Amino acid sequence: MHNIVNVTDKVYWIGANDRKTERFENYMPLPMGVAYNSYVLVDEKTCLIDTVEFGVEGLFMEKLEEALDGRDLDYIIVNHMEPDHSGALRDVMKKYPNAQIVGNNKTFPMIKAFFHDADESKFFVIKEGDILDLGHHKLTFAMVPMVHWPESMVTYDTTEKILFSNDAFGSFGALNGGIFDDEVNFDHYEDEMRRYYSNIVGKYGMQVQNAIKKLGGLEIKYICPSHGILWRSDVAKVIRHFDYWSRLEPEAEGVVIVYGSMYGNTAKMANAIATELGKQGIKEVKVYDASKTDHSFIISDIWKYKGLIIGSCSHNNAVYPKVQPLLHKLQNYTLKNRYLGIFGNMMWSGGGVRGIEAFSDALNGLEVIADPVEAKGNPTKEDYEKLELIAQRMAEKLKEDRA
Repeated sequence: MHNIVNVTDKVYWIGANDRKTERFENYMPLPMGVAYNSYVLVDEKTCLIDTVEFGVEGLFMEKLEEALDGRDLDYIIVNHMEPDHSGALRDVMKKYPNAQIVGNNKTFPMIKAFFHDADESKFFVIKEGDILDLGHHKLTFAMVPMVHWPESMVTYDTTEKILFSNDAFGSFGALNGGIFDDEVNFDHYEDEMRRYYSNIVGKYGMQVQNAIKKLGGLEIKYICPSHGILWRSDVAKVIRHFDYWSRLEPEAEGVVIVYGSMYGNTAKMANAIATELGKQGIKEVKVYDASKTDHSFIISDIWKYKGLIIGSCSHNNAVYPKVQPLLHKLQNYTLKNRYLGIFGNMMWSGGGVRGIEAFSDALNGLEVIADPVEAKGNPTKEDYEKLELIAQRMAEKLKEDRA
């Protein structure tokens, strides 16, 4: 078998790497691509767990046929109906019409919504804790609603202690060679895993925490997610990462400065703050122009670092249009456990700084570390001194936490 990879003796990875699609969900860039993971268990009964996105289903179908090696398919487990997991489901149902479709009571209305002609006589409804007996392998199921759709569930192989974890513990990034954590350099994937979590699942931290608690009693030897690398050598590492991120706890001492500037004055202010942070000994400083860098990368670093400083020029008496969506998403995700600095620029009535203050007021978990600074036009000497004070206060806070 040349196109498929053994997870264990009779469990196969038949996923597909996508290096062509430019944007996940048509808005998040994929500079490193993405893997759509699918799995087949070949036992007395055969079982497919999830499919792949439209566009890569051709290779996937070849792999599925190769893994089955002439056998029919008995079961198709649908952990999640989002099209990046179910895009090839129609093709599989047509090629293997005898297969039963396994899902929970929220799965099947979604299948009918996507595939109106789906054969309901093939629907096999399971509930939490039910057992699907394949022969040697016994599969059971746990519901993880809103991680990150209402029907989301995970499948657990009680025989070989494999957790087929759906979107939990997943990552952006195509699989370049090895598929397991001990076959790759995790440092190459870590930022993409955080970007995946913070932008896809980040709003549902409480639900992720509930899922981690629910799965905590299981013996897990393998974690097989729907995207990204598979885990077998250091399962605890990926669980720790998702536990930390879902509690919105920063990983590192550092500061993200993000700003919106039309004519460069707000950019000057951002650079002044960054320079002073460097003088204060803060080595991890990321400065982002919100008009240039895709917000998914900015949000990933906001998840990573304790310090956040946001600046905006005034635009039609409001926050700059390229900063506002970022604030909206962070508010929607109920960002917390961060130190916040605020600055901006105006000419007459303002609005940029006022809008950032309103964002801060709407969240209880952000600590504003100094008075906001709002310059008029080209920043003055006094403005720069106030900006340096923001940097100094931020450095003090981070150093206190270090101690």
